[in-house]
Amino acid sequence: MSMEKIVAPKKTIREWPADDRPREKLAASGPANLSNAELIAILLQHGTKNRSAIELAREVLDLAANNIDELGKLKLADLCKVKGIGFSKAVTILSAIELGRRRLSAHRIERMVVRNSNEIAQYLKTTLRDYPHEVFGVVFLNRANKIRHFEIVSSGGITGTVADPRIILRKALDCEATSIVLSHNHPSGNLLPSKADKDITEKLKNAAGYFDIQVLDHIIVSDDGYFSFADEGLL
Repeated sequence: MSMEKIVAPKKTIREWPADDRPREKLAASGPANLSNAELIAILLQHGTKNRSAIELAREVLDLAANNIDELGKLKLADLCKVKGIGFSKAVTILSAIELGRRRLSAHRIERMVVRNSNEIAQYLKTTLRDYPHEVFGVVFLNRANKIRHFEIVSSGGITGTVADPRIILRKALDCEATSIVLSHNHPSGNLLPSKADKDITEKLKNAAGYFDIQVLDHIIVSDDGYFSFADEGLL
């Protein structure tokens, strides 16, 4: 007589006790009381035939070594590698991450008056850190050194990007900026400026001078810190 093991059917999240369901738990206790997996599960809305939304969420977190900071660096293709995470779910996760990033950046930029390189560098690290390739951004300031606008003006490859002085100065005039801070990231982690970095800084400094616009600094950021041209006497 064959003795087959009887496996009880797996419960779906809907069959869990109400206190354990992510949505109900959030409604009752607030989002701060949910785990990272539970929050991501709410974004996913539902799982697959064999795995719950929380199980899928845990696999997503595994991609980022269970580190929310690393999660912000994942791309669409990375998320789609998880079986059960299709285009729609991946886009939803990326949208939530971007909203969080923009909220943090907006909070800082609206209140920021630039007094030293460290203050602006911390803002730039938050804004530029997750790009896997080099991007060149410019902070536009008024006479009181309050930030009027920040914009990424060019995007390049893994090893470099090209910034057009004409585009930067046109935007500075449009913003009525009296000074600017140049910035770009180094995905490699190496903070030392290249010859090209020094050349574009000098070129922009000279060009901006014709319009009475001052280049206050050029800041290179990476996960390891930042490099300030002004602090190092390169301006």
